[in-house]
Amino acid sequence: MFTGSVHPGRASRLRFRVLGPLTVEADGRPLPLGPHKQRLVLAVLLCRAGSAVAADLLAEALWDRRPPRTARKNIQVYVSALRKLLNAADRDAPGGAERIVHDRGGYVLRADPAELDSLRFDELVRAGRRAASASASADAALMLREALDLWRGPLLSDLAATGVIGDEAERMTLRYLTAWEDWAEAQLAAGDAGPVGETVDALVAEHPFRERLRAAQLTALYRTGRQTEAFAAYEEFRQLMARDLGLRPSGALAARYQSLLVGEDHAGPAPTGAGRAGRRGPEGHHLLPRETANFTGRAGLLDELPGLLGRPDGPGRLVVLTGPAGIGKSALAVHLAHGLGERFPEGRFLVRLRANDGTPRPAADVIAELARAAGLSDTGREPESWTHWRRWVADRRPLLVLDDAPDEACVRALLPGTGRSSVLVTARTRLAGLEEADHRVDVPPLTLREGVELLVRFAGPERLAADRTAERIATATGLLPLALRVAGTKLAVLRHLPSERYAARLADPRTALDELSVGDTAVRPRLADWWDGLPGPVRDMVRRLASLPSPVFTPADARSVLGVDGARLYRTLEHMVEAGAIGVPDDEVLAHGGPGEQSAQSNHGDQGERYEPYELPRLLRLFVREQAPGPSLSNSRSSRGYVPADPR
Repeated sequence: MFTGSVHPGRASRLRFRVLGPLTVEADGRPLPLGPHKQRLVLAVLLCRAGSAVAADLLAEALWDRRPPRTARKNIQVYVSALRKLLNAADRDAPGGAERIVHDRGGYVLRADPAELDSLRFDELVRAGRRAASASASADAALMLREALDLWRGPLLSDLAATGVIGDEAERMTLRYLTAWEDWAEAQLAAGDAGPVGETVDALVAEHPFRERLRAAQLTALYRTGRQTEAFAAYEEFRQLMARDLGLRPSGALAARYQSLLVGEDHAGPAPTGAGRAGRRGPEGHHLLPRETANFTGRAGLLDELPGLLGRPDGPGRLVVLTGPAGIGKSALAVHLAHGLGERFPEGRFLVRLRANDGTPRPAADVIAELARAAGLSDTGREPESWTHWRRWVADRRPLLVLDDAPDEACVRALLPGTGRSSVLVTARTRLAGLEEADHRVDVPPLTLREGVELLVRFAGPERLAADRTAERIATATGLLPLALRVAGTKLAVLRHLPSERYAARLADPRTALDELSVGDTAVRPRLADWWDGLPGPVRDMVRRLASLPSPVFTPADARSVLGVDGARLYRTLEHMVEAGAIGVPDDEVLAHGGPGEQSAQSNHGDQGERYEPYELPRLLRLFVREQAPGPSLSNSRSSRGYVPADPR
């Protein structure tokens, strides 16, 4: 894909605009783009700028699957006319540099973000999201606002919104709405609710079922002194969901409404553990969140894990659950803990070890939370809280769940020194240095059968009939529970969206992550947390692996992009597995693969090198491909040939 400047070293004279009516300007002067079908050709090329567009796709856009016998000749005429028009308008271009070239079996229109508004939009949105992830809310709001200001209306609004153009317009509208929601949240986090309150109502009226819009509306109205309108807006949404969909607002939105109703408005996210004060029931103290709705599968792990955590009359055990972002480690731990009341009658406690921004929580805060949950007095002084907690746990047998551990040190700081308590840790990395662990368990993706079952539970059996559409959707999500829940909820909420069309959009690597967002829940932020937690050199190596043609790859594949071989290659791959950057696929992944992706086994199973597959799961791989390369990618010493110190 073309990514550089068309004419390095000078400012381009051309400006292409597709976010609204199709226009092309040279030095601010509109160009005559010719007849309708010629404009359609240009529109499709701009929608796929930098990528080869096959003549068959152009024919579909022009004649809607009924092309004449002269279709290819007509397309050549249109492309030739556009090439002459653009080259003449950009007459200062160096010799031989053309805007439209024929490459890899299709036509490529070359443009960069400074020239094409849709590329600039994507560039600004990515920058805004990175700023938001770094808690720079004001900067994020400015960049996202600049992106939104490029929008002059629906994509290519002057052309027929059907077929190829209609699909592109629908995808772009979804990206615009998501960017608007990102902007609203950044603007609110920056403490300026006014601009959100002034504009949100129109979008809510047009897209009434988007919960992130509703949450922004509720918060903005409340903070601008329009509390009565805020509460009325929530009640209107609640009734709409019940009447039209038979659903209730999400727990997050309902909790937000309840907090505002009692006058509690926090400028930032609720603190970790908020709303989960320690409670004492018949079985003792516990600090557990509610179970994930429609928990599905994991029968083998649910049979195995209670035994690994130790016998009721034996010593406690430390078990570590590992796996990539979105695999369902936390949901599994919560479900398991809820079912172990008899085995751990004196208490079950779950605490998150990361703050909402992904940084490690101070051990003192976690200990204070545990002490309060156990009914101990909170002195506010770390040594005393820690002493009280250790004394309490030494005489009892509780289950302690340490969720989303950043590293080994965070876990060691919280391990009980004595007693029979068991500890269950969830982590994205293998925590290889945690020698205290009795067992490590890799949490795999759901099986295809479990994935379809979970999808149908959320979407409803009437939305996914007896064909193979459910399997296509489940496979496109990588069988990650979070992605399956989002996909199923989206089908349940958007009743007008054909499941076959949604399956096709999920299979498209360019739009899959955009499609995995509904209400205030999305897959991309979870993947961003995973990405931000990887060391810089590991990120660079993952970028290289993401360029391979398949998510599943062999050491021979990895050698071709990492630039190391022999024992150094295997140490590098093993280090990446330990860091949670890549994994080892199970048989089901190898059997099903991903939509439109080549099997590594078929490529390398007969080349004499023993077959040892690794995997960069599909959604993680798509996210990595979205990330702009860092400076170190251009420095071969920083990533190419990088081999970590041997941890042994």
